[in-house]
Amino acid sequence: MPSPLFALYAGPDQVMTVTSGLASVLGLLLIFWHKVVAVFFKFVRLFRRGTDPASPEVQKTSSEESS
Repeated sequence: MPSPLFALYAGPDQVMTVTSGLASVLGLLLIFWHKVVAVFFKFVRLFRRGTDPASPEVQKTSSEESS
């Protein structure tokens, strides 16, 4: 009773190996999360256009307007 779909079967011995590897990669990512984020933002800054930062606008209050 061989079936072509039988070749797609993934038993527990195969699935547990893959999920264990994914959990290890995720664990390392979480341990070094702050470094991963810092590298990501440095990478983004390389390709982002550098524009001058906007100058803050000072709002006039009613006491400044009356004097």
